[in-house]
Amino acid sequence: MRWKISAGILMALAFLVPAAPAAAQPESPGYDESCQIVERKVYPDIRELLTLDLDTADDAQVEELAQQLLAMAEADLLPVLSRELQERSDSVADLREFLRSDVRAAWTADLRITVTRTMTDAGTNVQAAADEALRAGTIDAYLAYLNDGLYDARELDCATQPSPTPDATTAAPTPTSSASPGASDGAGGGLPVTGADTGTVAVIGAALLLLGGAGYLIGRRRRSRFVA
Repeated sequence: MRWKISAGILMALAFLVPAAPAAAQPESPGYDESCQIVERKVYPDIRELLTLDLDTADDAQVEELAQQLLAMAEADLLPVLSRELQERSDSVADLREFLRSDVRAAWTADLRITVTRTMTDAGTNVQAAADEALRAGTIDAYLAYLNDGLYDARELDCATQPSPTPDATTAAPTPTSSASPGASDGAGGGLPVTGADTGTVAVIGAALLLLGGAGYLIGRRRRSRFVA
């Protein structure tokens, strides 16, 4: 009997352990309206809170539920739900009746308003996805769009945006020569000539050689005459 109980516990843990990391994973980032990567805004499903039996719940439980819904409405910028809860906060009976019959209608109106807001200056894919959610007109369609469809559509719109082109006024300046104003810039871009002209030097050298040779011949002729 004991081994059967142990086996059952192990099987239960085997199912629970893989599910725990998946539940702890954060939402993947998405694009905002300006195509910047941001953390996704997740709109919770308040139907998960509306499980209280309002016919048997005491006043404290009703007020606690109303406070939870009000905090959620203010965090998600839901004006209709927030206003209705505040107006009925003075009477537990009014809160109970609102939670019983009108809370879903107010929340649905807020979700529709939120979906419509995302269409302002939006791309074609966001417009199409929002129109589809509005045509469906259900809570599930609104939540699916706001939590997932909106970011998928924005990713498509951002991917089709053209890359920014460089401004002509910010083009790289043309490099200029670093030579001084009085320096010569050779045709081939070589170093400027700073010494004497090479042709002149060659001519002077050749003349000196001729003069030296002539002097040597004259001196040799005079020496041979003297010996004779």
